[in-house]
Amino acid sequence: MTNPVKEIFIGDAPAPAALAAKVRTLSPSMTRSMQRVAEAVADDPAGCAALTVTGLAELTGTSEATVVRTARLLGYPGYRDLRLALAGLAAHQESGRAPAITTDIAVDDPIADVVAKLAYDEQQTLADTAAGLDTVQLGAAVSAAATARRIDIYGVGASSLVGMDLAQKLLRIGLIAHAHADPHLAVTNAVQLRSGDVAIAITHSGSTGDVIEPLRVAFDRGATTIAITGRPDGPVSQYADHILTTSTARESELRPAAMSSRTSQLLVVDCLFIGVAQRTYESAAPALAASYEALAHRHNPRTR
Repeated sequence: MTNPVKEIFIGDAPAPAALAAKVRTLSPSMTRSMQRVAEAVADDPAGCAALTVTGLAELTGTSEATVVRTARLLGYPGYRDLRLALAGLAAHQESGRAPAITTDIAVDDPIADVVAKLAYDEQQTLADTAAGLDTVQLGAAVSAAATARRIDIYGVGASSLVGMDLAQKLLRIGLIAHAHADPHLAVTNAVQLRSGDVAIAITHSGSTGDVIEPLRVAFDRGATTIAITGRPDGPVSQYADHILTTSTARESELRPAAMSSRTSQLLVVDCLFIGVAQRTYESAAPALAASYEALAHRHNPRTR
């Protein structure tokens, strides 16, 4: 199988403002030498834009080939195109206002600072996810889900909550969707899938065995498979027809990865749901209205 990272990210070069987000998303899957190049261009776009390929290789202690490979992995045909993007990013940062806060949360932070830092982190996570989300892959996933006979969703831990959120949204527009947090039930249900069905795996790490196993079974049974993951080159990609990439925010002592990954995943499943609702609007709108009507008495018991 071809490298899923190259499949997703090599193509149209990302806009300068999306470059930093792409570095954050892809850095964990790079070699250490490529990470040094990526981190250098993200940390100092203006300085790196002034360097030749040889100069950047010397600055990062790597080779010219590594610099070019990193540029291509980030979505640029060559180093010259990356330099132009770096110059654009530097100009964008120069014209914008630098963040007034640092997002590392300390044990003794006042609650007002905690709110401000979390809000900033959430905004950055959403922006990074939107910048890195491949709309071609998203469109293909929407098409498959909109016409599916049945949709199974797999996730454990925080990802299972995201899966349940997506399932209940799809149910309310008349689709048959089930979220499975129990790995045994997930596999048992995956065995029943076939061509025309859709299976969605949600795993931030891309290597959660309890999520990969049912996706593999669904893949083998002929279902269309979708992975929502922060590691597009992880093991889950082996069994995914379509990959929707989430951002990979920094983890800290008081802000575990599950917090940022959940925010990112929720944005992706909301995009997927809206796309499906648009494609199935003629049936989705009446189904949604019927669900509202059926639940109305719970919001106002006296009208019953």
